[in-house]
Parts: sequence; C-alpha cells; structure tokens
Amino acid sequence: MAYDSNAEQNRQEKVTVSAPANPDKPASTGGGGGFSFDKDKIDGIIKKWTDLQAELKKDYRDANLMANVKAPGKEFASGDWEKLANPSGKAFLEQNQKMQDYVKNYIDQLTAAKQKIATNEAETQSSLNKHKAV
Repeated sequence: MAYDSNAEQNRQEKVTVSAPANPDKPASTGGGGGFSFDKDKIDGIIKKWTDLQAELKKDYRDANLMANVKAPGKEFASGDWEKLANPSGKAFLEQNQKMQDYVKNYIDQLTAAKQKIATNEAETQSSLNKHKAV
C-alpha cells in the first residue's frame, strides 16, 4: 500500500474540538457540541478565549463587591436593601465562576488540540523523511 501524503495533509487541515460539557446538566444528557476550524486559525481562537477569560476574571472581582454589599446605614430601609442586593450579587458571582470554569476547560481542549496537531505534523514529517530515504 502506497503512502499518500496528500490524504494525510487534507486530514490535518481541519481541527475538531468538542465543547466542554455543561456543568449544570447531568452527564447522561450527552456532551457538548463541537467545532471544526482550520488549523492555522487555532492560535487566534485560543487568544479570543483567553481574552474572554481575562474579562471574566475582571467581572468576578466586581461580582465579589456586589455579593458583599454592606448597608449604607443602620435603619431598616438600608438593611432591606442589603438583603435584596447580596443574593443577586452572589448569583452573579456563582454564574461567573461557572463560566470561568467552562472557558478554562475549553482553552485546555484547544491547547491540547494544538499540541496534537504539532505532534501529528512531526510524525507525518518523520514518516515522509523515512519514505524519502528508502
């Protein structure tokens, strides 16, 4: 059987990465979807997700302030305001943390896919070099 370098190259032109599973859904409902994109675009995609991760971290700091609001005064109206504000802040804080976890997981998968591409390309090049030497 002859080695077809074009078939190998075509196979490596696309990268498929599964989306991380939603942590709020049970595993029995199936995993997340997936995405395919050209291998030369993976660095740009990783950068976009890394930028999103940085923004989520900034939002987390703000959410922390919202989740720990103190009443401006000691009268009942201020106490009521604090009781209403803190649960919303805490819900936002929790949701932000889930999104950060999701984004980190996806960045990890993209990075692993990039590494797999590099490994496949190195193995293909090695195989081609062996076939040329023969």
